[in-house]
Amino acid sequence: MKKQKSHISFSKDGEINMQLIIFLLTITAIITVILAVGIGPISVNPGTTLKVILSKIPGISNRIQISWRDLDENIVMNLRLPRVLLGMIVGASLAVTGVSMQALVRNKLADPFILGVSSGASAFATLGMLFGAFSFLGKYALPISAFLGAAATIILVYIISRVGGRIDVTQLLLSGVAISMIMDGLTKVITLSAPNALGLHNAEFWMSGSLAGAKWGYLTLPLVVMLLCMFVLMINYRTLNALLLGEDTAGTLGVNVPRMQKLLVLISSLLAGVTISVSGSIGFIGLMCPHIARIMVGSDHKKVLPVAALLGGILVVWTDVAARMIIAPEELPLGILTAILGGPFFIVLLKKKNY
Repeated sequence: MKKQKSHISFSKDGEINMQLIIFLLTITAIITVILAVGIGPISVNPGTTLKVILSKIPGISNRIQISWRDLDENIVMNLRLPRVLLGMIVGASLAVTGVSMQALVRNKLADPFILGVSSGASAFATLGMLFGAFSFLGKYALPISAFLGAAATIILVYIISRVGGRIDVTQLLLSGVAISMIMDGLTKVITLSAPNALGLHNAEFWMSGSLAGAKWGYLTLPLVVMLLCMFVLMINYRTLNALLLGEDTAGTLGVNVPRMQKLLVLISSLLAGVTISVSGSIGFIGLMCPHIARIMVGSDHKKVLPVAALLGGILVVWTDVAARMIIAPEELPLGILTAILGGPFFIVLLKKKNY
């Protein structure tokens, strides 16, 4: 009886700790949005930022007294808030993709771009930017072309990796590397054939990862996809936990392994493709955040998924702030800074024996 009581007490403590961590990360995310929106070549006071945002919320707007300049409202609502919110969504999506990929291949060193999704997106996006191949798609030509490239890549990888009607993880990884190299080669051919230097510069900047082109219209699809995929993963968290024990063990526990593998490939490619389509290639977020989340809450995917998502959003937003401010008024590509941060982190993981 004593052992049973202590076990129940431990579970309650764990649940309380989890709720506290989620609460603190949520508060941190809200503070991050308010502060990050105000930081820039023209700064906006956090109080003013909060009032401007609240003034746009139905039911609250009538209680907010307008005491700010039109310039401040334009900076907050039209320039920075869409960018910061997109950063939150992109970071959360990459982190969740990293969690699902690591569960799929059972390796903590896996990241969202392991299947060559970013390379396919870059090839199609550069083709559109430099040669106008997708100009008929209008103002959304860039994100749609990038998504089509990501989708084409993952379909090829999926077809190649099927062995005996099921996905072979080794085949999946190797085919991802092969298709990625092919797409990278096509991207080089396209960029070397660029008709003008300005288009080449824009393409290179986008491929390095950036939130500079953020618009309100870009938020809806990534947010819906992220929430949908997150929901599917959360209701299957026990299956994800079982997969970490190996395919045979998961099968004996009643898991339909081939079905779950297909689902994880679909979710990972969908999340990565949609994310890359609006932000370019931003590496290492999907590697770092799941690992940090496991250090904080353990390996249970019910806890890892929300914690990793919040960490990813916060990390991307502050990295983007640094990208905007280091050489202001110019800005660095976001992907370069995440690589500088993530490279050493990856080396540390690589040197550890328990990954």
